[in-house]
Amino acid sequence: MNVCIIGTGYVGLPTGVGLAELGNSVTCVDRESSKIEALRAGRVTLYEAGLEELFHKNVAAGRLHFTTSMKEGVEQADLVLIAVGTPPHPVTREADMKYVHAAATELAEYLKGYTVIADKSTVPVGTGDDIEVLIRKKNPQADFDVVSLPEFLREGFAVHDFFHPDRVVVGANTERAVEVIRRLYQALPDAPLLFVKRRSAETIKYASNAFLAIKIHYINEMADFCEKAGADIHEVARGMGMDSRIGPRFLQPGPGYGGSCFPKDTMALAYMARQNDVDMSLVKAAIEGNRKRKKQMAERILGAVADVEEPRIAVLGLAFKAGTDDCRESPAVEIIAHLLEGRAKVTAYDPKAMDTARALLGDRISYAESMYEALEGADVIAILTEWEEFKSLDLEQAARIMRHRRIMDYRSLLDAAATEKHGVSYQGIGG
Repeated sequence: MNVCIIGTGYVGLPTGVGLAELGNSVTCVDRESSKIEALRAGRVTLYEAGLEELFHKNVAAGRLHFTTSMKEGVEQADLVLIAVGTPPHPVTREADMKYVHAAATELAEYLKGYTVIADKSTVPVGTGDDIEVLIRKKNPQADFDVVSLPEFLREGFAVHDFFHPDRVVVGANTERAVEVIRRLYQALPDAPLLFVKRRSAETIKYASNAFLAIKIHYINEMADFCEKAGADIHEVARGMGMDSRIGPRFLQPGPGYGGSCFPKDTMALAYMARQNDVDMSLVKAAIEGNRKRKKQMAERILGAVADVEEPRIAVLGLAFKAGTDDCRESPAVEIIAHLLEGRAKVTAYDPKAMDTARALLGDRISYAESMYEALEGADVIAILTEWEEFKSLDLEQAARIMRHRRIMDYRSLLDAAATEKHGVSYQGIGG
């Protein structure tokens, strides 16, 4: 099948590589010429475990192509996937649809023969209808269907999730479009396909992400309760997770949720609820609680160095989660902003996200080349991303090179007793 993907970000690029690996001819289109030039030169423009190897394999096989030309990508396509950003509107916080609308309007001109347009971006309910209108207005003779094909790729596990999906949700209103999507996924015979109304598919994505965000907010509130009540949140979470109705995932307390999905999608869903006169109190509570959570974590760190003049804080982790270099809405970045307001000096290290964090934080903090360089002269270590590398922290070396021996472990990576044996005070979350 000839596939065109519009957008080469954290959704478009892994999806394009995955579809090429399944034997399709894939052309990725992006307006940013610098991205396309880098990809054509063999430089993968984002970090995702396992992506680079498959990228080079499929480029070499001639199944993966990159262009800035919408015409080149769309004209021969049987299927066009729209995978552009839908960032929060700066005022209303609804999903900003300008990139989706622009892509739909531009691609309309180049449709030839029957084509399925699949919306891969996370979009408000009813967007499929809007795309249909835009395409018909631009090209009344076009033969096409619009489907909703929401992505469920976890950052850090996108390659794995592409080939081993929990489900593939397809919002299609015609049998003709259904058959095209069935053919696309023939190469993944074990993939559970769920065919629903287009508006249901658009809703499933938001409903899923909002539920997970609420689950994270809930376990963080329970962690605060455990600290006051004398319980251990990790024991509590294990006991909860053994209940098959609840499950163990997303019950890890931490500094709050972040990334490109949960913050954006909860705000967009809250906006849509208001537009439909529905009071989504749980979603609103998660949004507000998550905002407070990050400030609360920063205040704890500043409290640990309240007795130190000109405190130096070593931050381990900048990405919003391990396995990715994405710093959008990262708890670490937001916590650092609060630390800087408290006039602390921050030195940070992350195995993969240094460049993306630098684009957000600039020269307001220092950047270390290694974990131990970040710790030199520090008064406290704040662990804010759950990278495996941080679990192997040499506590003896850390104690030797720090000015004051304090660790705030907000990802529960280290053993409290072992830490304190080395003369390093330890504060975790929830017990």
